[in-house]
Amino acid sequence: MENKPRKQLSPEEQDLSIFLKWTEFIEWLFPHTEKFPKRSRFTIALRIENLSLDIIEDLTEARYKQNKIEILRKINLNLEKIRIMLRLAHKFRYLSTQSYEFSCRSLNEVGSMIGGWIKQQENK
Repeated sequence: MENKPRKQLSPEEQDLSIFLKWTEFIEWLFPHTEKFPKRSRFTIALRIENLSLDIIEDLTEARYKQNKIEILRKINLNLEKIRIMLRLAHKFRYLSTQSYEFSCRSLNEVGSMIGGWIKQQENK
């Protein structure tokens, strides 16, 4: 089987694919954070949820802003904060290893997409 070259996405398609990928992650994330123990529901779970919603807002804003680099870097920072919170949730056994691994893969994928978007903006 031949490897087909990947189609180069336009900036608009790239923006949309990141947005859709993040929306899918949130759809996965919220049912998992709802299962955290009550004592952590209003601390770690709420913080993870708020950060993920901040990212969706920032992605929306980045699509329409002229200078995107600052907001993309903010998104990258929030992704790192979520990574740390999810690592804690796994350590406290609020997330299974399988769920934690899935979240890591998803965050890494979105992080790579954001990194590519930052590079594209820097080359403008």
